[in-house]
This record gives sequence, C-alpha cells and structure tokens, in this order.
Amino acid sequence: MLGLLLARVGVKVLVLEKHADFLRDFRGDTIHPSTLEVMHELGLLDGLLKLPHQKVPRLMAQFGDERVPLADFSGVATRCPFIAMMPQWDFLNFLASHARRYPGFELMMQAEALDLITESGQVIGVSATTPDGPLDIRCALVVGADGRSSHLRAKSDLKVEDLGAPMDALWFRLPRKQSDTDETQGRFDQGRIFVMLNRGDYWQCAFVIAKGTFEKMKAAGIGDFRAKLGKLLPFDASRATDVASMDDLKLLTVQVNRLTTWHKAGLLFIGDAAHAMSPVGGVGINLAVQDAVAAANILAKPLLENSVDDGDLAAVQRRRLFPTRATQAMQVLIQNRVIAPALAGKANAGPLRPPFVFRLLQRFPYLRRYPARLMGLGVRPEHVAPFIREGRG
Repeated sequence: MLGLLLARVGVKVLVLEKHADFLRDFRGDTIHPSTLEVMHELGLLDGLLKLPHQKVPRLMAQFGDERVPLADFSGVATRCPFIAMMPQWDFLNFLASHARRYPGFELMMQAEALDLITESGQVIGVSATTPDGPLDIRCALVVGADGRSSHLRAKSDLKVEDLGAPMDALWFRLPRKQSDTDETQGRFDQGRIFVMLNRGDYWQCAFVIAKGTFEKMKAAGIGDFRAKLGKLLPFDASRATDVASMDDLKLLTVQVNRLTTWHKAGLLFIGDAAHAMSPVGGVGINLAVQDAVAAANILAKPLLENSVDDGDLAAVQRRRLFPTRATQAMQVLIQNRVIAPALAGKANAGPLRPPFVFRLLQRFPYLRRYPARLMGLGVRPEHVAPFIREGRG
C-alpha cells in the first residue's frame, strides 16, 4: 500500500516480498471500512469489490447458550458499512497490479531482506537474498514492514515493549455447506473459545487456546481435539472429523507489542513490525494500512526532494502512536477481562454468561454502533492526501 501511494506521485519504490507469491493460508483476511474508504479515495473500490468476498454487516458472539450482538456496522458513517472478508492474496495481488502501472514502482518476488546496511550510523539500504544470490540495495529510506517476526527490527536494536497475551490460536478450515448459516461468529465457553469466519465455500476457523498449551493438545491427539471442537460447532458435531490430523492446525503465536521508537536515521517501521496487534477485532491489517497512508502523506514530498530526515520519520510515529496505543489498550483489556477468564474456566463449571458490557449491548441496540465505529474505522482513521489522490508529485 505504501509503495502504491508513493509511486502515484513519482517516488521510486522497490518492494521486496520473500515468497514467490502471496498465497498464504490463514493470513488476516478482514478488510475493514477504514481500508475500504482508502480504496475509494484512490478510485479503486469498485474494482476491489468485484473480487470474490463476503460482506459482514454485523458481528455476533455466543457465551454458553446465550447469543449476544457485538457490533452493527450499518450505523457507521462510511461508504462501506461492513467488513469485507477477502483472501489477503487477492487483496495484495490487486494492490500490486495497480502499483505496477506506475513507472517508479517495482515488486521483487523471492527477495527477502535479512540485514541493514549502515554507514556512519545511518541506514542506507538492506542486504537481501534472491534466487540469483545475495543482493545489496541502497536507498534513501528503508521501510520495515516485514511483520511481527521482523528480521529488520531484530537488526535495528530498537527497543520492543511487550504487552503480553494470554492466548494462542489454532487456525484451520472446515468445508461450508449450503445449509450452514452465513454468519461470522464467535463462541465463548468455559475453557474454550471458537471463531468461525465465512469464506464462501469454507469456514476459516480459530480455536483459541491458553498460551503455551499447544504441545499438550498435540500429545492428547486429534480425537480429543475433535471432541472439544464438536461441542462448539453450530452444526452437527460429526463435522469435526473434517479436521484430518493435528497437521491441519496452524499455530498462531499471539503477540501484543510495540517499538518504543519506530525509526532511526534512514529507517522506519510500520504495521506489525512496529506494533504487533492481538487478533481481537481483526484490526491488524487495517492498522497497517492506516500506517501506510500516514507515512505516504508525511514522507512523499520529502522523498521527492531527497530530504527525508529524522523529524519526518518522527512525525509518522507521532501521528500513529496514539491510535496504536489506544487500540492495543482495548485489546489487552478484552484479553484480560473476557478471553483469559473464559480460557481459565472449567468445562464442567456450568454455562458461561456474557460479561456485563456485552449484556448492555444486548439490551440497548444503539450502543452497538460504538464498538462498530471503533473496530470499523479505528481511533484515528487516515485519509489519502489530495495530492496523492490526484497523483501530483
């Protein structure tokens, strides 16, 4: 996204992608109203929504046997009052295809940045590995957007503040039948949390577990997992057998952290590389897009003038730090007050009841617009600067 925005105004950009394609199972596939609004501002929304996707206008949760509405996006003042469920590889291919229309944009596949090149204390490029061998790339600014396990962040020696997470998640697929509901939903039971995302012909599922317990689950075997899963499914429990083995489960190690400083001379981090988000609310990719928009708005002109300095990089962090802190604070609150108690519950302790705040959402429908607004648009939604929308350098 940042490469597309900068290339629109004539900045020369090289994006490195370590894989041969974008096809990855269980990436974040939720495109929130804030990101859809950015796509509209770029004139790309209609084309994006022609790709296969599912609209999620509201979110529901189930606590024990009680269903609770969490968020209703229909009341959010935005062009697209829904979450679009779209495979992330389709979204990334769409962005790349439009970015390639600009002569200054280049996307290099199977190219992984492994280290920083520094000179007199300033980052001046990266060392990468490619199918043709090692490659050193020098540039005016390196942007680290290589995720929560960022190689470049590890090489930068910048300090990371860990906020903690009480859970991990097991991602897997279940086939979706025509008779199934089309509702994206989450279920909280004593000791268990289960989320199902409607992906058209299949369900993308997350079985949330207490942090560090996956090895114990593997030792218990697939039969034990199927028995637990069957009790949570909103349809026939026998469909848990569609999970053939423990190898079908992809472990997501949940992290919530952020850099105390996102930059140093010649280097800036955005997205999960700057602030790993909890999966609560599915907002990670959308926070990363907001970072990219803010970075483009602030840095495009200095980059064109070859005059980017620490003050410009600090301005990006100042712009995005409050939304990051506020969002992570809400995620940690939900982790501690809702998720951790549910996971700590005993399976035979009786049905789990909705927390008080969730019961308020059930009783007063108008309140559902507030979590929808926070989840859908975020704390400080970014808008593409007019000169970038118009492609004026």
